[in-house]
Amino acid sequence: MKIGLFFGSFNPVHVGHMIIANYMATYTDLDQVWMVVSPQNPLKPKSVLANDYDRLHLVRLAIGDNPQLRASNIEFDLHRPSYTIDTLSYLKEKYPENEFVLIMGGDNLATLHKWKNYELILQEYHIYLYKRPNLKLGKFENHPHVQHFEAPMLDISATYIRQCIKRDKSIEYLVPDAVFEYLQGGSMYK
Repeated sequence: MKIGLFFGSFNPVHVGHMIIANYMATYTDLDQVWMVVSPQNPLKPKSVLANDYDRLHLVRLAIGDNPQLRASNIEFDLHRPSYTIDTLSYLKEKYPENEFVLIMGGDNLATLHKWKNYELILQEYHIYLYKRPNLKLGKFENHPHVQHFEAPMLDISATYIRQCIKRDKSIEYLVPDAVFEYLQGGSMYK
């Protein structure tokens, strides 16, 4: 199976994430997209992250019964902070029958040179890139292992959603319905 790995904090997962995941699962040659909930991105502060399992639960709610998408907690038991190359090595060993592809936005490609063992990632894996508007992609834009896709984009962020929740503003339509319903009565981001 050819599996796309869509890494993210998903703090919380929103419709923008789901549009990208669904696009990659249905408009590319991928058999499945795994939405990998990252416990800690080494380039982001951990203090604003909700509990790992709460974020995983929200991703599962967002996916529902879509067989082409899967929520993954593969990084929960790996060393922290999470480094993509370590996760890829672990997955290659655990699932040798599968081919893994990275799904990333143009902002990540532009900073790929800051990632641990980025040369090995570019050498061993393919990257399916969704472009972000008005962003320079950096020196790897035309790398032979980087394939560009024109996925529909929304100008929405998890940071904005968390701010809305803290100010008691509605996040309806910004997150999948099941996520909205779950967050309505809780205090996860308050």
